[in-house]
Amino acid sequence: MNSRAAKDTRSASEAAEVLARFRIVLINTTHPGNIGSAARAMKVMGLSQLHLVSPKTWPSSEATALASGAADLCHAAQVHEDLDSALAGCSLVLGTSARLRSLSMPQLDVRAAARTCLQEAPGQEVAILFGREAYGLTNEEMQRCHYLVHIETNPEFGSLNLAQAVQVMAYEFRMAALGGAGTQVPPTDWMPVDAQEMERFYEHLEQALLDIRFLNPSQPKRLMMRLRRLFNRARPDQNEMNILRGVLAAAQRGDYPPSKVDKS
Repeated sequence: MNSRAAKDTRSASEAAEVLARFRIVLINTTHPGNIGSAARAMKVMGLSQLHLVSPKTWPSSEATALASGAADLCHAAQVHEDLDSALAGCSLVLGTSARLRSLSMPQLDVRAAARTCLQEAPGQEVAILFGREAYGLTNEEMQRCHYLVHIETNPEFGSLNLAQAVQVMAYEFRMAALGGAGTQVPPTDWMPVDAQEMERFYEHLEQALLDIRFLNPSQPKRLMMRLRRLFNRARPDQNEMNILRGVLAAAQRGDYPPSKVDKS
């Protein structure tokens, strides 16, 4: 192996440390067998964090049976009543989607998504959302995502089983974690805030825009969706978030310092 190849690969233990930061989040899963099959797909590729948001049936012997050797992931799965709880501590959120909705959002193919996840600073958690078997993620859930991920399929038959989708994603994550080629190293002082902090900011932003009469209260959603897309792209760190929240608070108070006029 030449020196360049050595730099572009990681050991299995190093890859395991990277993959330990990835959360697979299954939302409102109807069939418990799909959870078990997803757990098996995860374990084969070295992922261990399984999060369930309001599954229809849980716990389930069917899930344990279909996990087939990955029952430990099912037993350790964290169950949440809402998405907020499942995203706590995550700085990057990706959502799987089969199609675009009314508002265009940044989209990545699976391979690009895996590379993007690897660019997160050490210690930062990454969540990948998988929606319901029948219709996937809701528009509101998609708005919680920094990127949507689309798995390219046969245009004449694009139906993927939930566990198959998890398997495809997990494989690309593992390959990226082992390879690491072409990834960017983030600035050492950049630690983006987590999903909960971003939601608090969006609530503050909407209220501030209402207070200064910039946002039309009868039609708030379109503007807020676009502002979410803007700040999700920017992904502010804590210092930047403090500045933004300070600007909003000052605007709400009307604390505008007098302009400095040169009288010379």
